[in-house]
Amino acid sequence: MKSSEKKIKFIDLFAGVGGFHFALKGFGECVFASEIDSNAAKTYALNHPKTPLFGDIKSEFNQAMIEGEFDIICGGFPCQAFSIAGYQKGFEDERGTLFFEIAKIAKKHKPKVLFLENVKNLRSHDGGRTFEIIKQTLENLGYVVFTEVLNSATHANIPQNRERIFIVAFLKEKVQNYAAFAFPKPVKLTKKIADCLEKTRQDESFYYRQNSRYFEWLEREVVKFETIYQLRRVYVRENKSSLCPTLTANMGTGGHNVPLVRDAWGVRKLTPRECFNFQGYPKSFKLPCVANSALYKQAGNSVTLPLVKRIAEEIVRVL
Repeated sequence: MKSSEKKIKFIDLFAGVGGFHFALKGFGECVFASEIDSNAAKTYALNHPKTPLFGDIKSEFNQAMIEGEFDIICGGFPCQAFSIAGYQKGFEDERGTLFFEIAKIAKKHKPKVLFLENVKNLRSHDGGRTFEIIKQTLENLGYVVFTEVLNSATHANIPQNRERIFIVAFLKEKVQNYAAFAFPKPVKLTKKIADCLEKTRQDESFYYRQNSRYFEWLEREVVKFETIYQLRRVYVRENKSSLCPTLTANMGTGGHNVPLVRDAWGVRKLTPRECFNFQGYPKSFKLPCVANSALYKQAGNSVTLPLVKRIAEEIVRVL
């Protein structure tokens, strides 16, 4: 897209905290956003206050608020139904069927591009049948579908081991140059875990102290600085890859513990801010006054911002 041409318009579905919005805002305007989680919506509104933000995308009223023409539908549609960490029910789970809300909106508005993200396991779920249904649905609507599994550590210069599948679909009747699209190539990982950690003492609530039943255990096991550890039920795991493990939406709940680090003041959990650092969000990114558990969920649900931006650049180049 040449600088002299009209800026793109996009809508942000399953918007979370607005990772796709941050990635695309340099190329155009977000004209509609939808997010059902009230805490995530607070974060989104705080960072994107001018964007019309609505709730449940299944609502006919909310879908009716999508007006006129726009160029791109973007969004990371709910992945729990397809995730290895979940029950893998796919389309049998209501969250899995939300993909068809995207398809319904695409059928009505015919945007030039769909830019979607999900867990790596989407490709292999149910022997590949789930993904084939998604691909066939888009092709039946006239889209040419490109897919790739990319890792934040290899394609975004972010020290987190995070593999996600990206789906980019171009409407053939509106984008004749679609064959020129290519996913970004790998880049050298130069950022380290230390680059994502805060340098000052954090709130006392993040530290394990002597009144914790884990204190002596963690003091003995978590010994290295600038290294990520994970507390399991019967052991402490040191991540020797020099990467943060995949951040998940259920951090801190049901035995899914927040990754640990040692700093000059003791052993502690990563803070929500640090989790967003491991997703590549800028220091200017604002966090609302909500429970830390909600912020951990938002960080785990989010996209890795620099990776989405790199793909967005390739999409815009083709338009």
